[in-house]
Amino acid sequence: MNLGRPVFGEKLNADSKNLRRKVAKEAASLIYSGTEKEYKQAKLKAAKTLGTHFLPTNLEVAIELDKIAEENEGPAREERLIQMRQEALKAMKALKAYDPLLVGSVWRGTIHKESDVDITVYHDETADILKTLEKNNFNILRTEWVAVTRRGQKKTSFHIYAESPAKVKFEIVVRSQEEAGKREKCEIYGDEVIGLNIQELEKLLKENPLKRFIPF
Repeated sequence: MNLGRPVFGEKLNADSKNLRRKVAKEAASLIYSGTEKEYKQAKLKAAKTLGTHFLPTNLEVAIELDKIAEENEGPAREERLIQMRQEALKAMKALKAYDPLLVGSVWRGTIHKESDVDITVYHDETADILKTLEKNNFNILRTEWVAVTRRGQKKTSFHIYAESPAKVKFEIVVRSQEEAGKREKCEIYGDEVIGLNIQELEKLLKENPLKRFIPF
């Protein structure tokens, strides 16, 4: 008879959850401090530091990262979110011809001090995007081609890292025009990356500039 005492398997499960939570917090700290940029690397480094093989999900790390940002940044975080969304709108209007979509933490409403503005545009000539940004006084910091394989298909995109006249950092991803309208699954939250177009962002800033887009 089990008189309320946890069996070995239950204790192991509780211990593993506790370790995962610790790894998630450590990984979130690494991302928040800017030590690591990618969730995968942050989790692996955190697990190694804590001497465990238990890895949290990206969502668990994101939740801890959100808590750290809230604790450290307070009301200033909300002010910065509004500013970043306003800057995103200016950039998207400049890039209007290329179907710009606001994604990432500025869309989600989960920014922290290391966040930049993520915008996706759809065009087959990357030089046109660069010219448009330079014409609007953006400082181009660097560019790179990134290749990823999803569901057996290899896709490439052109990433532009830039700074607006207001000194807000941007990452603008240029995808082919044939990809416009296609949605992808978020590797962090597990939902579809819907994002905001120009009209939706304008409405948001007027009606609810602090709204969050997270699936819970």
